[in-house]
Amino acid sequence: MMLTGATSNQVGAAVGAHAFDAIAPVGVVAVRQVIAAAVLLPVSRPPLRRMTWTQWWPTLLLAGVFAGMNLALYTAIDRVGLARAVTLEFLGPLAVALAASRSRTDLLTAAAAAVGVYVLVLPGPSSDYLGLVVGVLAGACWAAYIVLNRVVGARLPGLQGPATATAVCSLAFLPVLVGLAAHGRLVGLPLLYAVAAGLLSSVVPYAADLTALRYVPARFFGVFMSCHPVLAALAGLALLGQVLALHEALGIALVVTANAAAVATSANSRRPHRADEVSAQHGATELVEV
Repeated sequence: MMLTGATSNQVGAAVGAHAFDAIAPVGVVAVRQVIAAAVLLPVSRPPLRRMTWTQWWPTLLLAGVFAGMNLALYTAIDRVGLARAVTLEFLGPLAVALAASRSRTDLLTAAAAAVGVYVLVLPGPSSDYLGLVVGVLAGACWAAYIVLNRVVGARLPGLQGPATATAVCSLAFLPVLVGLAAHGRLVGLPLLYAVAAGLLSSVVPYAADLTALRYVPARFFGVFMSCHPVLAALAGLALLGQVLALHEALGIALVVTANAAAVATSANSRRPHRADEVSAQHGATELVEV
């Protein structure tokens, strides 16, 4: 189930990339957010009319993080490729895991991740620095998502907070959809690609991961998520024709290893509380947002 969710997530991103020329990354993100809201709201049924300001303000911040994370990720995919973008985005969870402790092992893990990123990018005159920056920005948004989701999870049960944030985010993107529709661009294959991206990158991972988390520990789930950059590389190769250079494959391997080690050592150093479990159980739905 976890492999199904992870594979679906990356295949959805690759499929969505086929719509970039017609509706741009922002159009794909807009459609994906609407699809995610349409799934999450009926499932969680948040009490919108009874929510207090102490529940609303972190939820609104989470909506902003969702928007920034998805837009940054899809922009990075458009500019530097699927595998690079997803690998850079994983620096966010890695940073959160490393912040849990400051042991010598964690320093070595951080150093390995830094080396991995350098090897992956090999910056030079021809590098797309804007694409790399927005990839890192997606990672920063994912780190903020993890932190905010703990606050939201403590104030709203289950997926009510993320569902509300997704709905607010989808409303913010409605002007984009209206503009694309008015210019006749939200039709045919581009629309189908964007809808498929929403289904494959939100709905399927949400169902698969939520089911899997009933049977596996959150720690193992977190380590398993490190396979996403590898699956992104495979999806990019199979669906987008993006062939990795040797240094890119090595860089991804280093970042994946660092991320897995950081999650494992962080889980050993502290006992997870309820909000952590909520965050872990929502892993795919971010990847919702993600």
